[in-house]
Amino acid sequence: MSDITTGGTGAGTTGTSTTATDAEAIVRAAYHAAEGSVLDVEGFKALFAEDGVFNNVVPGESYRGEHLGDLVVFMGQLAPDIHRELRRFHVMGNIVAVELSIQGTATGPFPTPAGVLPPNGAKLDIPTADFWYIEDGKIKEFNCYVGVSVMLAQLGVQPDFAGAVAASATASASGS
Repeated sequence: MSDITTGGTGAGTTGTSTTATDAEAIVRAAYHAAEGSVLDVEGFKALFAEDGVFNNVVPGESYRGEHLGDLVVFMGQLAPDIHRELRRFHVMGNIVAVELSIQGTATGPFPTPAGVLPPNGAKLDIPTADFWYIEDGKIKEFNCYVGVSVMLAQLGVQPDFAGAVAASATASASGS
């Protein structure tokens, strides 16, 4: 960790106040539970409030309840050696902001809309920004912004611009 900052009480938070130290410990516990060498999915889920939510913001996915650990499982299957290198860690009352890299080796399958990309051994180093909102000692909301385009490029998945242009031209010609 190269940068740890703590701040005030966190404007806009509700419920019982959580100290910066508690918020930091909760978030660090979540990262630990999601490490490939640990992969404690139940422990990860237990850190969330009953109505907590995990938002995978870039693809527009939200996970609640029994599904809070789905993305942890997915990433652990894609890269069993998954590691989150925490670069900057900022604690502002009940809010924790983290700049990190998700790292690992793609030795598992990667499902896509076109089919499953088989394991290819690609080295992953995906830039990510996470925002954690802690309330009453639990994770109320976790917003994860993963560099999906970087991850896809590292997996060897390149955008199909020619296909997009052709589809657009076909739609325009048919009046859609």
